[in-house]
Amino acid sequence: MLDGFLDKVAKHPHKKFIIFEESSYTYSQADKESNKVARALSTHAGLKEGDTVALFLGNEPHFVWLWLALTKLGCISSLLNCNIRSKSLIHCFSCCDAKVLVAGADLKQAVEEVLPTLTEQGVRVFILSEHCEVEGIESLSDKVQQASDQPLSPQLRANVNIKSPALYIYTSGTTGLPKAAVINHERLWMSTFLQSIAAVRSDDVLFVCLPLYHSSGFLMGLCGAIERGITVVLKRKFSASNFWNDCRKYNVTVIQYIGEIMRYLCNTPKRDNDKDHKVRLALGNGLRSDTWEDFLQRFGDICICECYGATEGNVGFVNYCGKVGAIGKEHFLHKMGYKYALIKYDTEKEEPVKNSKGFCIEVPKGETGLFVGKIEERSPFSGYAKNHQQTEKKKLRDVFVKGDLYFNSGDLLKIDKEGFVFFQDRIGDTFRWKGENVATTEVADHLLMLDFVEEANVYGVKVPGHEGRVGMAAVKLKENMDFDTKAVYQHVKNYLPSYARPRFVRLQDAVVVNGTFKQMKVKLGQEGFDPAAISDPLFYLEDNNNYVPMTQQIFNSITDGKIRL
Repeated sequence: MLDGFLDKVAKHPHKKFIIFEESSYTYSQADKESNKVARALSTHAGLKEGDTVALFLGNEPHFVWLWLALTKLGCISSLLNCNIRSKSLIHCFSCCDAKVLVAGADLKQAVEEVLPTLTEQGVRVFILSEHCEVEGIESLSDKVQQASDQPLSPQLRANVNIKSPALYIYTSGTTGLPKAAVINHERLWMSTFLQSIAAVRSDDVLFVCLPLYHSSGFLMGLCGAIERGITVVLKRKFSASNFWNDCRKYNVTVIQYIGEIMRYLCNTPKRDNDKDHKVRLALGNGLRSDTWEDFLQRFGDICICECYGATEGNVGFVNYCGKVGAIGKEHFLHKMGYKYALIKYDTEKEEPVKNSKGFCIEVPKGETGLFVGKIEERSPFSGYAKNHQQTEKKKLRDVFVKGDLYFNSGDLLKIDKEGFVFFQDRIGDTFRWKGENVATTEVADHLLMLDFVEEANVYGVKVPGHEGRVGMAAVKLKENMDFDTKAVYQHVKNYLPSYARPRFVRLQDAVVVNGTFKQMKVKLGQEGFDPAAISDPLFYLEDNNNYVPMTQQIFNSITDGKIRL
């Protein structure tokens, strides 16, 4: 990927690469900025080939310079989610063996909270400011300004090859804490080809408002743009109200989305100039059929390229035909190169259904099944850093024959008779809300820290008109103790990002488990949050302000779309 970037620098040094707020940077300027960062980190942090550095910052040009700089030094970048705090932050940092942490100036407080632990582990901490008074945190911006912008010797990364790890991108799965998916240089490079499959041209302008710490924004967005040699308009975060004005202002031709983004755009007040823009192509995933049709009707003839794949997964799909609602289409060449199947799955037992010989059963066309991809040389699964247990958990053995090995996607898909692939649901202990994966066990662990909570079972519930599932918790209180709504709100606010906070709480006399003492999430999820159907006390997190008793009026307002979650 770095060689590709340097090729583009040589080919069109003065072409705009990054536009951010009121500033713009050419390919040549980005190259020089990253040289300075690399030299500053090499000198002051003593970095060498093979070291890992954790990047803890939001969307800004420095994110790009830091990643390029580290790659030039032969180092691995660990992309931390800038919303995580305390225990989760320490966990994510520790599981990639990083020697150095570089944080954005606005995240200084979050770093200070965990500084004693980092200091104890001998970690060097740098912050993107010109000076820092806090002992144990060093300023980096002043050191970068003083560094030379001359090119670095390729010898610094002489031992890095296509199979070497390039990045750690964090994915939330069936464990309580995020897992670091290992992305090697080959995988990084291959994920950039989505833009060429979608026919992105060299004169396109790409709008990136998805977080760079996620694979969508970083791999398919930023790195895909480098592969094409195009201009990226980078935003700190998504804003529905400013989206189209930004597209007009910067002459954007390609946008990136997750399902929710398109719905948020469709939910904005209609304007006369809705179709007045140059956007011709939208790339992304998670777009529901109803939103897809609304979007096209309202914003004009935009080609939508929906795709599917997990950060750490080994097989994906691209809907290259524009079939509304499909996440991909089967293709005989794709099937020859990548072996995959949909197998029968029991959602209550949470395991694949086996035949009399003990092997999995492939579902017929039109039926829903668990998507699995064969692990082999062409479609490897690199697993998670320092987490052998979770890596093994994603592998299914003896699926169709003795000794075969498949990646368990954790997703239920359906393939119709024409070969179009449709997403049905996620299984296990993770649900998706606001474009983020929420690990139920992590949320439950935080609720259990409250002194009046004895048991907590967290799951996702579907809400009409909303993408994904919103968080709900079934809670058993300790004997003779009350549910302190203010304490719960303060606790989840302090420890969990907004998307992971349970919006509904159900008080139960006992948390239901199955025969093997696993918490029953499926049934609770189906029962939802309707006070007319549930006799247990229910609470609702109102305007991210406090938990209030759930009423029929609140329920009706949510299901009618008057209250947006």
